[in-house]
Amino acid sequence: MGMMQEFREFAVKGNVIDLAVGVIIGGAFGKIVDSVVADLIMPVVGLVFGKLDFSNLFVVLGTVPAGVPTTLDALRKAGVPVLAYGNFITIAVNFAILAFIIFMMVKQINRLKRAEPAPPPAAPVTPEDVVLLREIRDSLRK
Repeated sequence: MGMMQEFREFAVKGNVIDLAVGVIIGGAFGKIVDSVVADLIMPVVGLVFGKLDFSNLFVVLGTVPAGVPTTLDALRKAGVPVLAYGNFITIAVNFAILAFIIFMMVKQINRLKRAEPAPPPAAPVTPEDVVLLREIRDSLRK
């Protein structure tokens, strides 16, 4: 069997297709969570903590060249090493929210699986010899 044939069999297996769909949906879902955190949650958190903008929290680790503004983007473009802990806080909050949402989804799915009623057990099949004996008994009663 050639390598291309093996690859084709591998690529069309259901698990690989399911994984690909999961990765694509997960990427889109990650963007939604990023937006929820950046556009809805972080402004509220920033308001509570005195209008902090977490994306601009950083520590400069090198010397700042003359004329470079002290914003995170400008310092990065100038090649100045910065410790951007605000960005880390944002990503950590994103992760926590995403993990919580996935936890709630899995919990709900497990609850729905438990709630599905089990199919009623099939009536036991009467052995053939018992059926014949009942027929004989019924014919003798007549």
